[in-house]
Amino acid sequence: MKHGYYADDEVPRFDPVKKYKTNSLGYRCPEFRPLPNGGKNVVVLGCSHTFGEGLEENEIWISQVAKESNKILRWWNLGQPGASADLMIRILYGTEKVLFPKIIIVCWPAHSRRERLDLHPQNLTSNDSLLKTENNNTDRNNFLKNVFLLEKFAEKNQAKTFHCFAEDVYKLDNNLQVLNGYTIKNCWPEWDRHHLPEAKRDIITTPSLARDGVHYGAEHHQVFAQKFYERFKSKLR
Repeated sequence: MKHGYYADDEVPRFDPVKKYKTNSLGYRCPEFRPLPNGGKNVVVLGCSHTFGEGLEENEIWISQVAKESNKILRWWNLGQPGASADLMIRILYGTEKVLFPKIIIVCWPAHSRRERLDLHPQNLTSNDSLLKTENNNTDRNNFLKNVFLLEKFAEKNQAKTFHCFAEDVYKLDNNLQVLNGYTIKNCWPEWDRHHLPEAKRDIITTPSLARDGVHYGAEHHQVFAQKFYERFKSKLR
């Protein structure tokens, strides 16, 4: 069944990213077909920070979480550079009959990002002039719409959901599994608030950047992966 850009039989197709090892659909994960037997599929959604712009695959935060997790889990990184929450949820709905996810991890980007459906789908990011018609309320409500669609998908498919954030933390329902307080952006350098001798007090003067000189570097991803795994390791099964 297909209605314009919306289809229930496959995830959206992207041109493979030439400078990274991706599958034929442009994701940094194995091919979808044939699926291995057994195990449980974990679908990970996010923007360029989850895709791993400027990083080796083993440096990406979700790759490090996957390495530490239960071996019965199969991980599918569906992060896409520039992705909005709208696009991420479209990707999720396309996985229902392809990857059959039982665990869904979402690393939300800035909620001001939108997807505009014109002749071609277009993600509106940063200072795009079309974003000038929006405000903080419309940004927030569009974001919460996508959280709602995610949770209804999970309810229908009896899947667990876990929420985290790339740069800014947004308030979500207390009943959801959310990594609050830490984002990929703010988790490094680490700074302990207490004054015990083992407190982390290293003064960092050089930023940690990925090889593209723009995105957050390996130190950010390593600490974020630790925080995420510590928070949810007992539930990732």
